[in-house]
Amino acid sequence: MIYITGDTHGEQNRLIHIFQNSGISWSANDYLIICGDFGFIFSGKEYETVFLDYLAEKIAPTVLFIDGNHENFDLLNAYPVEIWRGGKIHKIRRNIIHLMRGQVFEIEGKSFFALGGAYSIDKRMRQENITWWEHEMPSQDEYDESIKNLAEHGNKVNYILSHTAPSETLVKLYIRNIAEELQLNTFLDYVRDIVEYDHWYFGHFHNDGYAWRNQTGVYYDLISIADNL
Repeated sequence: MIYITGDTHGEQNRLIHIFQNSGISWSANDYLIICGDFGFIFSGKEYETVFLDYLAEKIAPTVLFIDGNHENFDLLNAYPVEIWRGGKIHKIRRNIIHLMRGQVFEIEGKSFFALGGAYSIDKRMRQENITWWEHEMPSQDEYDESIKNLAEHGNKVNYILSHTAPSETLVKLYIRNIAEELQLNTFLDYVRDIVEYDHWYFGHFHNDGYAWRNQTGVYYDLISIADNL
């Protein structure tokens, strides 16, 4: 089974609660997808390594995450690039995997397009390369690779995973478009227009609920994708 939730921001208790108190009998055949701001690879301090090792040793399911804007991209991109289920990844631990931008993955017979990244509106309160990293927004190469990989799948996937949302979705949710993020938002508008998809999940805004056009925002909700087939 595949489950999806929103930004975890390195909150260890929250992840432990999901695996121990959610009422789900997690197994090695299950997946938890986090829609950005994973946050457990951020400070580079020992407590993060200890917790990641704990997840690898004690947690049965596989944790998949796209990146958000609050990630340490220096640490994240230091992991070697591998191919997994048809797309590029960073394998953090045996069961902890970063789904890289612009990739399409085949999981349990379903296809997933992943495009992380967003703009930090709190950037001015952060320190560059300490609590904020320039790579938070996708590059042109990552946009180009997204278009190429989607075309190779006939511009058709079952699910789209992003951190932020298309610009028209933000308008629908009464969320103000941020000029610095607009290139990404409008690219996601383009993806929405050219790609046939069953459902789209995004994080970033710290709210839960259906938006429109088969798009759902996730934060604390834990959603089974079987609910949106």
